[in-house]
Amino acid sequence: MNDLALRVEHLSKRYRIGQRDTYKTLRGTLASAGKLPARILRSALEKADARERVEENTLWALKDITFDVRKGEVVGIIGRNGAGKSTLLKILSKITLPTKGRVERYGRVGSLLEVGTGFHPELTGRENIYLNGAILGMKKSEIDRKYDDIIAFAEVDRFLDTPVKHYSSGMYIRLAFAVAAYLEPDILIVDEVLAVGDTAFQKKCLGRMDDVARGGRTVLFVSHNIGVVQSLCHRVILMRDGSLVLDAPSNEGVAAYLRTLEGYASQDLLTRTERRGEGLIRLTDIDISIDDSTPAGVLATGRPARFVFCVNQACAGLACAFTIYDQFGQPVTFFDSSAQGKEELAGAGSARFVCEIDQLTLIPGRYRINAAVMCNGELQDHLEAATYFNVEQGEFGGRPAPTDTGYGSFLIQHRWVMPE
Repeated sequence: MNDLALRVEHLSKRYRIGQRDTYKTLRGTLASAGKLPARILRSALEKADARERVEENTLWALKDITFDVRKGEVVGIIGRNGAGKSTLLKILSKITLPTKGRVERYGRVGSLLEVGTGFHPELTGRENIYLNGAILGMKKSEIDRKYDDIIAFAEVDRFLDTPVKHYSSGMYIRLAFAVAAYLEPDILIVDEVLAVGDTAFQKKCLGRMDDVARGGRTVLFVSHNIGVVQSLCHRVILMRDGSLVLDAPSNEGVAAYLRTLEGYASQDLLTRTERRGEGLIRLTDIDISIDDSTPAGVLATGRPARFVFCVNQACAGLACAFTIYDQFGQPVTFFDSSAQGKEELAGAGSARFVCEIDQLTLIPGRYRINAAVMCNGELQDHLEAATYFNVEQGEFGGRPAPTDTGYGSFLIQHRWVMPE
């Protein structure tokens, strides 16, 4: 028990969809007292129907979750959108209470879950540093010792005496992460919020989390970046529809997650429910081919490639973007139609985006696509593992394309000048 950081036992969380808690007043209670017998009778007659309505309006975000985390472990929590990852972290961080089950925490918990969590918008950056330290149970002298490190990491020293409500999201995250990581919590909990920062800042954060783990503290980390999860985490908890489906070493857990994604990609896009965005415009079909004479979903190294994305409705400022991932879940490259300029599409009909590549430089293997549709910069639809495709061996530079060498996924046109 001495090396235990967290114990989660039979944890469940229920939400009532479309309902708010109501509170009775004394006046209302007294006024309804005379009607009590009739109300009891009516309640008895309607009980069965009421139970049925409650079940229809109930969402179990977590279902009987049980696991332990040891001190010094770095645990990745992965799963598709809606799997219950963020709900679990909010309960572990004491932001929300479970419906059933319990959590035992052995040490101070520092968390960074979403922009603004734990900060008071009317207080300055300096005041919020001390406020967060006090919430963690630290003395002022302890916070003073870490103060310079926090400021150096966050790089917001010019704005320390400005209320944080005036901070940009990037400034907010820089300061919030620095506070969470440098005030020495025994357990550091970080959600996908790091995606807000730029690449250089993300590298700093990952390096700091690694330092925290090497110092013997515990880290729980939620991310869709599988490469980061594999490099940072010793162990992975895979969640699906509110349930824990696998608790295993990171390589095994990530492999299971990637297999799960491929299973979902076989479904018709219109039937997929695990999507993000406003939903006014949706992806309806994706077609990948070399040309009309080749099988769909099969490409070849060195040959042309054609990616077609269909949406159900056109609008002004409509854009499409997609990311290609390799078989290990690592992002390979990214395409964005808005980089070519906005298309002033109009009308209520469907629309197609066609991305054409003259010569595909991917090495042979299996690849995944995450796709998104935006309208004037606002996300309308996003699908993880929207589809998969295979790249077969072809020719590149007049020679047979190499197969997987373990040194990357791309080939680049080049030439050598050999020594005489």
